[in-house]
Amino acid sequence: MCFRKLCYFLLLLLIALGIRSTSAVQCNANCKPPNCRCSSTEIPGSLASKDTPQFVLLTFDDAVTVHNVPYYREAFTGRTNSDSCPVAATFFVSHEYTDYSLVHELYSAGHEIALHSISHSSNTQYWRDASVAQLADEFGGERTMMEKFAKIPGGHVQGLRMPFLQMAGNNSFQMMKDSGFTYDCSMPTRAHVSPGMWPYTLDYESSQDCVIGSCPTGSFPGVWVIPMITWTTKDGFPCAMVDTCLGMPNTTQELFEYFKSNFEQTYLTNKAPFGFYVHAAWFDVSPVHFEAYKMFLDYLQGLQDVYMVSGSTVIDWVRSPVPLSQMKSKCRKPAAPTCRPVSCELCKKEDNNFTTRWAKFCDVPCPGSYPWLQNHLGTASYGDGCKKPWL
Repeated sequence: MCFRKLCYFLLLLLIALGIRSTSAVQCNANCKPPNCRCSSTEIPGSLASKDTPQFVLLTFDDAVTVHNVPYYREAFTGRTNSDSCPVAATFFVSHEYTDYSLVHELYSAGHEIALHSISHSSNTQYWRDASVAQLADEFGGERTMMEKFAKIPGGHVQGLRMPFLQMAGNNSFQMMKDSGFTYDCSMPTRAHVSPGMWPYTLDYESSQDCVIGSCPTGSFPGVWVIPMITWTTKDGFPCAMVDTCLGMPNTTQELFEYFKSNFEQTYLTNKAPFGFYVHAAWFDVSPVHFEAYKMFLDYLQGLQDVYMVSGSTVIDWVRSPVPLSQMKSKCRKPAAPTCRPVSCELCKKEDNNFTTRWAKFCDVPCPGSYPWLQNHLGTASYGDGCKKPWL
């Protein structure tokens, strides 16, 4: 009887800590498409490489602002894939300093809006130790903000990336399952580059190498991982985010060739989705970076088997793969933005400190306070917390 009571107490403790998953077992024949896929370098549908589309994921992390949106407009406006669908990037948006009217503009242009947390805390220990409830506050709360303030339709925010790629182990994926997210794109792989690892679900044990722990060990049926296939520097070192790759060439042509050589690691093998993961601030470092980026997009656009698409589009194809010959135009077409920007001066509370923030939203009255953790829609009132001393 005492043993049973102890087990019951331990179970309650695990639930309180957000540890509810069962240990994952080795993937087997019970894992079948469209909703389950083992982690592997095998091309979905057992297609030959020559019959497989090469997907390219163009992603950007952090806030969407008046400073970086001009880069996005210049890089992507008017570009299409061979199926006439617009080239689509995926924006992993962090909340603070984001202009939600510009997020709406990007979504209306056909890009995917994904999540990068509300706080984007610089403390990696915070992310490593985060509970399921904390992560739900960060990401579930941010999804609420996107739907309310950027007018993103419900169900269209499907993916996320952890700040600094710092996972919280099983808690990250338990939160995703509980909150109904589709995919994560935070886990680099150095062991499965050429050929690259394709997206997979966490129904069963992952065979992906754990580069930045802690990584998932539990079973989370239906939750997808898009592995971040690492690049290789000229000196042979791996890097997951392009702007962290050291020793890059400093001329446009040489930098383009560097991009191309990394792209060919998957393109010339099993065509696993190739990621160009970057922060727009990298374009500010040198004009060469943006010129080489546009040159690389021009090159990709000229390849008839290459599709520059969003993360959710890749997942959709992996669920139901078709050969190149059967690829059809299936995409969300660009539409005119329907956002009436509203600028607000708001009071932000964080750790009992009060500061003033300007924010821009779509079609809503200014909320009572700056939206933040545990105050996703800005409904909290802080009285005189931000009152200017001269008023």
